[in-house]
Amino acid sequence: MNTQEREENLTIDNEKTQAQNRKVPVKNQEPISKEDVISAFETINEVKTFIENNRLTDLDQLLAKITNPVSKSSFLVFKHKKYITIPIENIAFFNVRKECTFIECFDGQEFTISYSLDHAQKLLSEDQFFRLNRQYLINFSAIKEVEHYFARKLLVRLAVPTPEKLVVSRERSANFLKWLEDR
Repeated sequence: MNTQEREENLTIDNEKTQAQNRKVPVKNQEPISKEDVISAFETINEVKTFIENNRLTDLDQLLAKITNPVSKSSFLVFKHKKYITIPIENIAFFNVRKECTFIECFDGQEFTISYSLDHAQKLLSEDQFFRLNRQYLINFSAIKEVEHYFARKLLVRLAVPTPEKLVVSRERSANFLKWLEDR
């Protein structure tokens, strides 16, 4: 027996001695019994049942909000020394002018909100509102017609008048048409 084999045998004997002192079976020393397997599965089922029965409802609600974000149903605005709620259904579009975000309603009323256009977009349903460009976020219900514009851009006309032409860039045109189609 060479030196390397003797060292390996000493290591194995040492591991067996340590395992016996700890009362832990050494590999290939004792087979796992059927009762041990059954007991392990019973323990797993008990832990699973405990977790299901004691689940936090707040955690479930938080997960629901993350997976299905709820869109805002109205905006609170301040006009003429009064707070007014504007339902989403009444909003034709949002636009930015002079670094202020405005809401334009179907009835022609205009309100200022304290949200940026990016923030307002995150609060709204993607199915109902589309970001045309840096200045406009429009409601699907406000769209009167869409026509081709030069250089593969689109010109959007709304049911309410807008201060300027609403042009969708050629980069966003495909997404806009898909959004219209998927409704």
